[in-house]
Amino acid sequence: MNLPARPSGGPDRRGYFGPFGGRFIPETLMTALLDLESGYERIRKDRSFHADLRNLLTGFAGRPTPLYRADRLSSAAGCRVYLKREDLCHTGAHKINNCVGQALLAVRLGKRRIIAETGAGQHGVATATIAAKLGLSCTIYMGAEDVRRQATNVFRMKLLGATVVEVHSGSKTLKDAMNEALRDWVTNVENTYYLIGSVAGPHPYPMIVRDFQSVIGFEARRQVLREEGRLPRSIYACVGGGSNAIGIFYAFIPARTELIGVEAGGTGTSLGRHSASLSRGKPGILHGMQTFLLSVPTGNVAAVHSIAAGLDYPGVGPEHAYLKKMRRARYFSVTDREALAAFHHLTRLEGIPPAFESAHAVAGFWKERRRYRKSDLVIVNISGRGDKDIPRLFENGR
Repeated sequence: MNLPARPSGGPDRRGYFGPFGGRFIPETLMTALLDLESGYERIRKDRSFHADLRNLLTGFAGRPTPLYRADRLSSAAGCRVYLKREDLCHTGAHKINNCVGQALLAVRLGKRRIIAETGAGQHGVATATIAAKLGLSCTIYMGAEDVRRQATNVFRMKLLGATVVEVHSGSKTLKDAMNEALRDWVTNVENTYYLIGSVAGPHPYPMIVRDFQSVIGFEARRQVLREEGRLPRSIYACVGGGSNAIGIFYAFIPARTELIGVEAGGTGTSLGRHSASLSRGKPGILHGMQTFLLSVPTGNVAAVHSIAAGLDYPGVGPEHAYLKKMRRARYFSVTDREALAAFHHLTRLEGIPPAFESAHAVAGFWKERRRYRKSDLVIVNISGRGDKDIPRLFENGR
Protein backbone atom coordinates (compact mmCIF):
# COMPACT_ATOMS: atom_id res chain seq x y z
CA MET A 1 0.00 0.00 0.00
CA ASN A 2 2.86 2.36 -0.77
CA LEU A 3 2.09 5.61 -2.53
CA PRO A 4 1.98 5.23 -6.33
CA ALA A 5 4.61 6.12 -8.90
CA ARG A 6 2.15 8.50 -10.62
CA PRO A 7 1.54 6.67 -13.93
CA SER A 8 -0.40 9.60 -15.47
CA GLY A 9 2.57 11.94 -15.07
CA GLY A 10 0.66 14.92 -13.64
CA PRO A 11 0.60 17.53 -12.38
CA ASP A 12 3.52 19.63 -13.65
CA ARG A 13 5.77 21.68 -11.37
CA ARG A 14 3.27 24.53 -11.24
CA GLY A 15 0.48 22.20 -10.24
CA TYR A 16 -1.29 22.05 -13.61
CA PHE A 17 -2.94 19.11 -15.34
CA GLY A 18 -2.79 20.57 -18.84
CA PRO A 19 -4.62 23.94 -18.50
CA PHE A 20 -6.32 22.96 -15.20
CA GLY A 21 -5.18 23.26 -11.61
CA GLY A 22 -2.63 25.77 -10.34
CA ARG A 23 -2.72 28.00 -7.26
CA PHE A 24 -5.14 30.94 -7.12
CA ILE A 25 -4.90 31.90 -3.48
CA PRO A 26 -4.23 34.81 -1.10
CA GLU A 27 -0.53 35.65 -0.70
CA THR A 28 -0.82 34.75 2.99
CA LEU A 29 -1.30 31.08 2.06
CA MET A 30 1.44 30.78 -0.57
CA THR A 31 4.20 29.96 1.91
CA ALA A 32 1.99 27.35 3.62
CA LEU A 33 1.26 25.66 0.29
CA LEU A 34 4.90 25.68 -0.80
CA ASP A 35 5.90 24.21 2.57
CA LEU A 36 3.18 21.57 2.24
CA GLU A 37 4.36 20.65 -1.26
CA SER A 38 8.02 20.31 -0.27
CA GLY A 39 7.13 18.52 2.97
CA TYR A 40 4.89 16.04 1.17
CA GLU A 41 7.51 15.26 -1.48
CA ARG A 42 10.06 14.63 1.26
CA ILE A 43 7.77 12.58 3.52
CA ARG A 44 6.30 10.41 0.74
CA LYS A 45 9.82 8.97 0.20
CA ASP A 46 10.20 8.11 3.90
CA ARG A 47 9.90 4.35 4.53
CA SER A 48 8.68 4.87 8.09
CA PHE A 49 5.83 7.04 6.79
CA HIS A 50 4.82 4.25 4.41
CA ALA A 51 4.96 1.74 7.25
CA ASP A 52 2.72 3.92 9.45
CA LEU A 53 0.32 4.44 6.53
CA ARG A 54 0.14 0.70 5.77
CA ASN A 55 -0.47 -0.19 9.39
CA LEU A 56 -3.33 2.29 9.79
CA LEU A 57 -4.94 1.42 6.44
CA THR A 58 -4.98 -2.29 7.29
CA GLY A 59 -5.55 -2.35 11.04
CA PHE A 60 -7.65 0.80 11.43
CA ALA A 61 -9.34 1.57 8.09
CA GLY A 62 -9.96 -2.05 7.11
CA ARG A 63 -8.10 -2.38 3.84
CA PRO A 64 -8.05 -4.10 1.47
CA THR A 65 -11.74 -3.77 0.66
CA PRO A 66 -13.35 -6.58 -1.36
CA LEU A 67 -13.95 -6.56 -5.09
CA TYR A 68 -17.33 -8.26 -4.95
CA ARG A 69 -18.90 -10.12 -7.88
CA ALA A 70 -22.52 -8.96 -7.95
CA ASP A 71 -24.17 -12.06 -9.45
CA ARG A 72 -27.80 -10.93 -9.29
CA LEU A 73 -26.99 -7.47 -10.64
CA SER A 74 -24.90 -9.14 -13.36
CA SER A 75 -27.78 -11.40 -14.32
CA ALA A 76 -30.19 -8.46 -14.51
CA ALA A 77 -27.75 -6.31 -16.49
CA GLY A 78 -26.48 -8.97 -18.89
CA CYS A 79 -22.74 -8.62 -18.19
CA ARG A 80 -20.22 -9.39 -15.43
CA VAL A 81 -20.39 -6.69 -12.74
CA TYR A 82 -18.04 -6.25 -9.81
CA LEU A 83 -18.51 -3.77 -6.97
CA LYS A 84 -15.49 -2.20 -5.29
CA ARG A 85 -16.68 -2.17 -1.68
CA GLU A 86 -15.37 1.11 -0.24
CA ASP A 87 -18.57 1.15 1.82
CA LEU A 88 -16.88 -1.46 4.03
CA CYS A 89 -14.09 0.90 5.10
CA HIS A 90 -14.08 2.08 8.72
CA THR A 91 -16.45 5.10 8.97
CA GLY A 92 -18.42 3.84 5.96
CA ALA A 93 -16.73 5.43 2.95
CA HIS A 94 -13.54 5.90 0.95
CA LYS A 95 -12.88 9.18 2.77
CA ILE A 96 -10.88 7.44 5.50
CA ASN A 97 -8.08 6.58 3.01
CA ASN A 98 -7.22 10.23 2.43
CA CYS A 99 -7.83 11.28 6.03
CA VAL A 100 -5.40 8.71 7.40
CA GLY A 101 -2.73 9.82 4.93
CA GLN A 102 -3.17 13.55 5.45
CA ALA A 103 -3.44 13.28 9.24
CA LEU A 104 -0.13 11.40 9.34
CA LEU A 105 1.31 14.08 7.07
CA ALA A 106 0.03 16.82 9.41
CA VAL A 107 1.72 15.18 12.39
CA ARG A 108 5.00 14.87 10.45
CA LEU A 109 4.73 18.59 9.62
CA GLY A 110 4.26 19.47 13.28
CA LYS A 111 0.58 20.51 13.09
CA ARG A 112 -1.64 19.54 16.02
CA ARG A 113 -4.88 21.20 14.88
CA ILE A 114 -6.85 19.92 11.88
CA ILE A 115 -9.69 21.64 10.07
CA ALA A 116 -11.84 20.23 7.29
CA GLU A 117 -14.94 20.88 5.22
CA THR A 118 -17.66 18.30 4.62
CA GLY A 119 -20.86 17.94 2.63
CA ALA A 120 -22.32 14.47 3.09
CA GLY A 121 -20.51 14.30 6.42
CA GLN A 122 -18.42 11.23 5.55
CA HIS A 123 -15.24 13.27 5.20
CA GLY A 124 -16.04 15.06 8.45
CA VAL A 125 -16.57 11.76 10.26
CA ALA A 126 -13.37 10.29 8.82
CA THR A 127 -11.39 13.40 9.77
CA ALA A 128 -12.81 13.41 13.30
CA THR A 129 -12.08 9.68 13.59
CA ILE A 130 -8.41 9.88 12.70
CA ALA A 131 -8.01 13.06 14.77
CA ALA A 132 -9.31 11.13 17.79
CA LYS A 133 -6.96 8.26 17.00
CA LEU A 134 -3.91 10.56 16.79
CA GLY A 135 -4.93 12.96 19.58
CA LEU A 136 -5.37 16.02 17.35
CA SER A 137 -7.69 19.00 17.78
CA CYS A 138 -10.38 18.94 15.09
CA THR A 139 -12.82 21.52 13.68
CA ILE A 140 -15.26 20.63 10.89
CA TYR A 141 -17.08 23.20 8.72
CA MET A 142 -20.43 22.08 7.32
CA GLY A 143 -23.20 23.95 5.53
CA ALA A 144 -26.41 24.39 7.53
CA GLU A 145 -28.42 22.64 4.82
CA ASP A 146 -26.08 19.64 4.94
CA VAL A 147 -26.23 19.65 8.76
CA ARG A 148 -29.99 19.25 8.42
CA ARG A 149 -29.70 16.52 5.78
CA GLN A 150 -26.94 14.57 7.52
CA ALA A 151 -27.82 14.89 11.22
CA THR A 152 -26.55 11.39 12.02
CA ASN A 153 -23.07 12.19 10.74
CA VAL A 154 -23.03 15.50 12.64
CA PHE A 155 -23.75 13.57 15.84
CA ARG A 156 -20.96 11.12 15.04
CA MET A 157 -18.44 13.95 14.54
CA LYS A 158 -19.35 15.51 17.87
CA LEU A 159 -19.23 12.11 19.55
CA LEU A 160 -15.64 11.77 18.30
CA GLY A 161 -14.69 15.08 19.93
CA ALA A 162 -14.77 17.37 16.90
CA THR A 163 -16.16 20.90 16.91
CA VAL A 164 -18.76 21.24 14.12
CA VAL A 165 -19.18 24.78 12.78
CA GLU A 166 -22.49 25.29 10.98
CA VAL A 167 -22.13 27.59 7.94
CA HIS A 168 -25.13 29.79 7.12
CA SER A 169 -23.71 31.79 4.20
CA GLY A 170 -24.54 31.26 0.50
CA SER A 171 -26.35 28.04 -0.34
CA LYS A 172 -25.36 26.58 3.07
CA THR A 173 -23.72 23.55 1.43
CA LEU A 174 -20.26 22.19 0.62
CA LYS A 175 -19.01 25.19 -1.37
CA ASP A 176 -19.74 27.51 1.54
CA ALA A 177 -18.19 25.14 4.08
CA MET A 178 -15.00 25.11 2.00
CA ASN A 179 -14.97 28.92 1.89
CA GLU A 180 -15.16 29.10 5.69
CA ALA A 181 -12.47 26.46 6.15
CA LEU A 182 -10.15 28.46 3.89
CA ARG A 183 -10.82 31.60 5.97
CA ASP A 184 -9.93 29.69 9.12
CA TRP A 185 -6.71 28.43 7.56
CA VAL A 186 -5.64 31.95 6.51
CA THR A 187 -6.09 33.08 10.12
CA ASN A 188 -4.43 30.09 11.81
CA VAL A 189 -1.94 28.85 9.24
CA GLU A 190 0.96 28.55 11.71
CA ASN A 191 -0.55 25.77 13.83
CA THR A 192 -3.34 24.40 11.61
CA TYR A 193 -3.42 21.78 8.85
CA TYR A 194 -6.30 22.03 6.36
CA LEU A 195 -7.33 18.46 5.53
CA ILE A 196 -9.17 18.86 2.21
CA GLY A 197 -11.55 16.03 1.44
CA SER A 198 -11.58 15.96 -2.35
CA VAL A 199 -9.21 16.27 -5.30
CA ALA A 200 -9.99 19.99 -5.40
CA GLY A 201 -8.38 23.20 -4.21
CA PRO A 202 -4.96 24.73 -4.91
CA HIS A 203 -1.90 22.64 -5.70
CA PRO A 204 -0.65 20.37 -4.11
CA TYR A 205 -4.01 19.23 -2.65
CA PRO A 206 -5.47 17.59 -5.81
CA MET A 207 -2.26 15.57 -6.14
CA ILE A 208 -2.03 14.64 -2.45
CA VAL A 209 -5.66 13.51 -2.18
CA ARG A 210 -5.40 11.54 -5.43
CA ASP A 211 -2.25 9.78 -4.24
CA PHE A 212 -3.89 8.69 -0.97
CA GLN A 213 -7.12 7.61 -2.70
CA SER A 214 -5.34 5.71 -5.48
CA VAL A 215 -5.17 2.70 -3.17
CA ILE A 216 -8.73 1.98 -4.38
CA GLY A 217 -7.74 1.52 -8.01
CA PHE A 218 -4.47 -0.30 -7.41
CA GLU A 219 -6.28 -2.79 -5.19
CA ALA A 220 -9.09 -3.20 -7.73
CA ARG A 221 -6.60 -3.79 -10.54
CA ARG A 222 -4.81 -6.56 -8.62
CA GLN A 223 -8.11 -8.08 -7.52
CA VAL A 224 -9.76 -8.20 -10.94
CA LEU A 225 -6.62 -9.68 -12.53
CA ARG A 226 -6.60 -12.36 -9.82
CA GLU A 227 -10.31 -13.12 -10.27
CA GLU A 228 -10.67 -12.80 -14.04
CA GLY A 229 -7.17 -12.67 -15.53
CA ARG A 230 -8.01 -9.48 -17.43
CA LEU A 231 -8.86 -5.83 -16.89
CA PRO A 232 -12.45 -4.53 -17.01
CA ARG A 233 -13.94 -2.95 -20.09
CA SER A 234 -15.37 -0.08 -18.02
CA ILE A 235 -15.30 1.50 -14.57
CA TYR A 236 -18.12 3.68 -13.19
CA ALA A 237 -17.76 6.11 -10.28
CA CYS A 238 -19.77 9.07 -9.03
CA VAL A 239 -18.21 12.52 -9.38
CA GLY A 240 -18.73 15.57 -7.18
CA GLY A 241 -15.31 16.94 -6.32
CA GLY A 242 -14.10 13.60 -7.63
CA SER A 243 -11.88 11.86 -5.05
CA ASN A 244 -13.42 8.37 -5.18
CA ALA A 245 -13.50 8.51 -8.97
CA ILE A 246 -9.87 9.58 -9.42
CA GLY A 247 -8.99 7.04 -6.73
CA ILE A 248 -10.28 4.12 -8.76
CA PHE A 249 -9.49 5.59 -12.21
CA TYR A 250 -5.83 6.37 -11.53
CA ALA A 251 -4.38 2.86 -11.74
CA PHE A 252 -6.26 2.26 -15.01
CA ILE A 253 -5.25 5.47 -16.83
CA PRO A 254 -2.40 3.75 -18.75
CA ALA A 255 -4.71 0.85 -19.68
CA ARG A 256 -7.52 0.69 -22.26
CA THR A 257 -10.28 0.48 -19.65
CA GLU A 258 -13.06 3.01 -20.22
CA LEU A 259 -13.30 5.47 -17.32
CA ILE A 260 -16.82 6.83 -16.74
CA GLY A 261 -17.74 9.50 -14.21
CA VAL A 262 -21.39 10.01 -13.24
CA GLU A 263 -22.43 13.46 -12.06
CA ALA A 264 -25.50 14.72 -10.22
CA GLY A 265 -28.23 15.69 -12.69
CA GLY A 266 -30.53 16.73 -9.83
CA THR A 267 -34.04 17.71 -10.84
CA GLY A 268 -33.45 19.47 -14.16
CA THR A 269 -31.06 21.05 -16.65
CA SER A 270 -31.38 24.69 -15.58
CA LEU A 271 -28.82 26.28 -13.24
CA GLY A 272 -29.58 25.68 -9.60
CA ARG A 273 -31.21 22.31 -10.22
CA HIS A 274 -28.13 20.11 -10.77
CA SER A 275 -24.42 19.77 -9.95
CA ALA A 276 -23.10 18.55 -13.31
CA SER A 277 -19.96 20.71 -13.59
CA LEU A 278 -18.22 18.64 -16.27
CA SER A 279 -21.33 17.91 -18.31
CA ARG A 280 -22.75 21.46 -18.27
CA GLY A 281 -20.09 23.76 -16.85
CA LYS A 282 -17.25 25.78 -18.36
CA PRO A 283 -13.66 26.58 -17.31
CA GLY A 284 -13.20 29.07 -14.49
CA ILE A 285 -11.53 29.58 -11.12
CA LEU A 286 -12.96 28.15 -7.91
CA HIS A 287 -11.36 27.47 -4.52
CA GLY A 288 -7.85 28.15 -5.72
CA MET A 289 -7.93 26.07 -8.92
CA GLN A 290 -8.70 26.41 -12.63
CA THR A 291 -11.33 23.83 -13.50
CA PHE A 292 -14.81 23.26 -14.91
CA LEU A 293 -17.47 24.96 -12.82
CA LEU A 294 -21.08 26.07 -12.88
CA SER A 295 -21.52 29.85 -13.01
CA VAL A 296 -24.18 32.45 -13.84
CA PRO A 297 -23.76 34.95 -16.74
CA THR A 298 -22.28 37.56 -14.37
CA GLY A 299 -19.47 35.13 -13.55
CA ASN A 300 -20.56 34.33 -10.00
CA VAL A 301 -20.67 30.70 -8.91
CA ALA A 302 -24.10 29.18 -9.51
CA ALA A 303 -26.30 27.53 -6.93
CA VAL A 304 -26.30 23.74 -7.26
CA HIS A 305 -28.52 20.85 -6.19
CA SER A 306 -28.29 17.11 -5.64
CA ILE A 307 -30.14 14.66 -3.47
CA ALA A 308 -26.62 13.48 -2.53
CA ALA A 309 -24.98 16.05 -0.25
CA GLY A 310 -21.50 14.86 -1.24
CA LEU A 311 -22.13 15.71 -4.91
CA ASP A 312 -23.61 19.15 -4.14
CA TYR A 313 -20.56 21.10 -5.39
CA PRO A 314 -20.33 23.60 -8.30
CA GLY A 315 -16.85 22.53 -9.43
CA VAL A 316 -14.70 19.43 -9.89
CA GLY A 317 -11.10 18.39 -9.35
CA PRO A 318 -8.72 19.66 -12.06
CA GLU A 319 -7.46 16.20 -13.01
CA HIS A 320 -11.01 15.23 -13.98
CA ALA A 321 -11.22 18.39 -16.10
CA TYR A 322 -8.00 17.32 -17.81
CA LEU A 323 -9.18 13.73 -18.34
CA LYS A 324 -12.32 15.13 -19.96
CA LYS A 325 -10.34 17.49 -22.21
CA MET A 326 -8.02 14.67 -23.27
CA ARG A 327 -11.02 12.36 -23.80
CA ARG A 328 -9.44 9.78 -21.50
CA ALA A 329 -12.55 9.75 -19.33
CA ARG A 330 -16.20 10.30 -20.17
CA TYR A 331 -18.70 12.08 -17.92
CA PHE A 332 -22.49 12.31 -17.91
CA SER A 333 -25.21 12.88 -15.34
CA VAL A 334 -28.19 11.03 -13.88
CA THR A 335 -31.14 12.56 -12.08
CA ASP A 336 -32.12 12.38 -8.41
CA ARG A 337 -34.95 10.06 -9.40
CA GLU A 338 -32.63 7.70 -11.30
CA ALA A 339 -30.19 7.63 -8.36
CA LEU A 340 -33.00 6.81 -5.92
CA ALA A 341 -34.21 4.01 -8.18
CA ALA A 342 -30.65 2.63 -8.34
CA PHE A 343 -30.39 2.82 -4.53
CA HIS A 344 -33.47 0.60 -4.16
CA HIS A 345 -32.43 -1.65 -7.05
CA LEU A 346 -29.00 -2.49 -5.62
CA THR A 347 -30.39 -2.85 -2.10
CA ARG A 348 -32.98 -5.40 -3.19
CA LEU A 349 -30.78 -7.28 -5.68
CA GLU A 350 -27.58 -7.54 -3.65
CA GLY A 351 -28.47 -6.57 -0.08
CA ILE A 352 -26.11 -3.57 -0.34
CA PRO A 353 -27.65 -0.12 0.29
CA PRO A 354 -25.26 2.37 -1.35
CA ALA A 355 -24.82 5.97 -0.28
CA PHE A 356 -26.88 8.35 -2.43
CA GLU A 357 -23.57 9.47 -3.98
CA SER A 358 -22.62 5.90 -4.96
CA ALA A 359 -26.17 5.29 -6.20
CA HIS A 360 -25.38 7.78 -8.99
CA ALA A 361 -22.60 5.45 -10.20
CA VAL A 362 -24.97 2.48 -10.08
CA ALA A 363 -27.61 4.48 -11.96
CA GLY A 364 -25.07 5.50 -14.60
CA PHE A 365 -24.09 1.89 -15.22
CA TRP A 366 -27.70 0.74 -15.27
CA LYS A 367 -28.57 3.44 -17.80
CA GLU A 368 -25.83 2.14 -20.13
CA ARG A 369 -26.10 -1.59 -19.40
CA ARG A 370 -27.28 -2.46 -22.93
CA ARG A 371 -23.88 -1.36 -24.28
CA TYR A 372 -22.31 -4.48 -22.81
CA ARG A 373 -22.11 -8.09 -23.87
CA LYS A 374 -22.42 -11.04 -21.51
CA SER A 375 -18.63 -11.54 -21.36
CA ASP A 376 -17.81 -7.88 -20.64
CA LEU A 377 -16.39 -6.93 -17.22
CA VAL A 378 -17.58 -3.77 -15.47
CA ILE A 379 -16.55 -2.37 -12.07
CA VAL A 380 -18.80 0.04 -10.18
CA ASN A 381 -17.21 1.89 -7.28
CA ILE A 382 -19.43 1.83 -4.20
CA SER A 383 -17.74 4.74 -2.48
CA GLY A 384 -19.92 4.76 0.65
CA ARG A 385 -22.71 2.96 2.44
CA GLY A 386 -26.29 4.13 2.60
CA ASP A 387 -26.78 4.14 6.38
CA LYS A 388 -26.37 7.93 6.49
CA ASP A 389 -29.17 8.42 3.94
CA ILE A 390 -31.75 5.97 5.31
CA PRO A 391 -33.20 8.55 7.77
CA ARG A 392 -33.99 10.80 4.79
CA LEU A 393 -35.72 7.93 3.00
CA PHE A 394 -37.74 7.19 6.12
CA GLU A 395 -38.58 10.88 6.63
CA ASN A 396 -39.79 11.32 3.04
CA GLY A 397 -41.50 7.95 2.70
CA ARG A 398 -39.27 6.84 -0.16
